[in-house]
Amino acid sequence: MLSESSSFLKGVVLGSIFCALITMLGHVRIGHGSKMHHHEHHHLQAPNKEDILKISEDERMELSKSFRVYCIILVKPKDVGLWAAVKETWTKHCDKAEFFSSENVKVFESINMETDDMWLMMRKAYKYAFDKYRDQYNWFFLARPTTFAIIENLKYFLLKKDPSQPFYLGHTVKSGDLEYVSVEGGIVLSIESMKRLNHLLSIPEKCPEQGGMIWKISEDKQLAVCLKYAGVFAENAEDSEGKDVFNTKSVGLFIKEAMANHPNLVVEGCCSDMAVTFNGLTPNQMHVMMYGVYRLRAFGHIFNDALVFLPPNGSDND
Repeated sequence: MLSESSSFLKGVVLGSIFCALITMLGHVRIGHGSKMHHHEHHHLQAPNKEDILKISEDERMELSKSFRVYCIILVKPKDVGLWAAVKETWTKHCDKAEFFSSENVKVFESINMETDDMWLMMRKAYKYAFDKYRDQYNWFFLARPTTFAIIENLKYFLLKKDPSQPFYLGHTVKSGDLEYVSVEGGIVLSIESMKRLNHLLSIPEKCPEQGGMIWKISEDKQLAVCLKYAGVFAENAEDSEGKDVFNTKSVGLFIKEAMANHPNLVVEGCCSDMAVTFNGLTPNQMHVMMYGVYRLRAFGHIFNDALVFLPPNGSDND
């Protein structure tokens, strides 16, 4: 009897210690170390169109050629339908786009990451891109195959941003003390941020291959943790009216919400005119978006944009 009581008490004590440990770890701030600095993320806005008009014709042409965007799309074999749609639609507008897959897939050309862990895939893809293209591209855009991106709007948003500065842009989300850019809306890194990230990838204490000891965090959160150690912080991208330009939902869902909440302002209440991304699309919706964004024109309406971003050489750009 005494032995049973002793065993029971030991169990209670050990259980209490374990619960206390879990509680303590749960309050540890992700990504905070002794060298971390307090930072509130910025709300970065697109340039004002009037400012673009002040730029000379020669300067505009030079600007249109200087923006080089490399697109990274993370895919898995189950995404073959989406993979095909993304390849046939918006990625044609990247200066270069490559697909990074969890395994070798014969149907489509891709770079095999040999893992289905999304954080490891992201790490390897960023390292591959930096090692191979650091002297060719100044902006790096990462997306999932459910995302549709308007690359020309991305370039316009980045127009007055210096890639030699550490930019980490998209749709920001707050999780406890951590602010990160959601991968669902796409993630943009400048070449400077890529340099800093590449350095950290070789330091497991600051940027481990695995997430937390007890629970696993998503790849976009893990990226934010690593970048914080390099002094790179998440920044929300907005248009001149304060509307998000990186979106984690589809256009259809935004319109449905606008009809329910602002039935008299469906168009104005939906989305930014300069939206860069929408997410959660099916392959059919990708092609509908492509038609609406790049091909459909209203007769009699002439759009004279002050700046034109030329398609990549050799591209079958729409």
